[in-house]
Amino acid sequence: MIIIERTEDIEKPFSKAVITIGNFDGVHIGHQSLFHQVVQKAEAIGGTSIAITFEPHPLRVLTKDQQPPLITLYEQKKELIATTDLDVMICLPFTPAFAAISARAFVEDLLVGRVGMQAIIVGKDYSFGRHREGDITLLRALGKELNFEVILANWITSAHGNRNRISSTRIRELVMDGQLDEARQLLGRHYQIRGSVITGRNRGGKLLGFPTANIQLYDELCPKKGIYAVTVELDGRLLLGVANIGYSPTFDDHIFTVEVHILDFDDDIYDKKIKVNFLQRIRDEIKFESIDALSAQIHKDIAVARGLFKF
Repeated sequence: MIIIERTEDIEKPFSKAVITIGNFDGVHIGHQSLFHQVVQKAEAIGGTSIAITFEPHPLRVLTKDQQPPLITLYEQKKELIATTDLDVMICLPFTPAFAAISARAFVEDLLVGRVGMQAIIVGKDYSFGRHREGDITLLRALGKELNFEVILANWITSAHGNRNRISSTRIRELVMDGQLDEARQLLGRHYQIRGSVITGRNRGGKLLGFPTANIQLYDELCPKKGIYAVTVELDGRLLLGVANIGYSPTFDDHIFTVEVHILDFDDDIYDKKIKVNFLQRIRDEIKFESIDALSAQIHKDIAVARGLFKF
């Protein structure tokens, strides 16, 4: 895949460009279906399949009080889109000046003139341009005038009889409520956080017998506090673990932490970058009467996690 992060780097229009446009936060199965439609259309006309997205998220520029936590920060979003069959990803820097571009100029100058758009596939509620003045009606009118095809994609709904549209908003709600298995069904993968391992309070191994990796998060969206079965991606390895998200009430710290006990592992990983995939929530975070009681519960949590890992 070709990744372009500045419009100036588009040296010439792409051949028969078939595009879709969106924030694609989460790169969930609805987005993946949309990408597949773009690829199929491009293959049918011998063209180039392209996804266009934005950085930062437009709400970060346009509003101050409507900034939901992102499911995927840009680096992960880029990685996920790169795993698809799309030919090109274009990330447009979203600035106040960009937001001020009229709907017509956005389509005529950028999409058609610079990118070479011959077809666009978008959802039924797609809007674009200054103050979101452009809609599907205008897009179709411009399509007739500028000779490009407008294709409306059908919404992808979730499984198990739930007819609700799959959306980034719904996934955020599920993650924040600790419903990680349900989030996985909509994402098409386990929800993942990323961060660096930092020095913690140095009591996991000494006091409890379970050394933990304390994580300084890069991500904005964190699951509901509690205990989780997880896998950890570290230096090309996939490791198994149990994560604790919360405030360690047994110790009365009142400090929010994310820490992971990696099973059967004792390497020094301070300052390492790791990725944590959430498989399932095991229980709430609760206060225990003693350190021994907490340690005994951790033994039980690990046994539950091993059962979920099926070994």
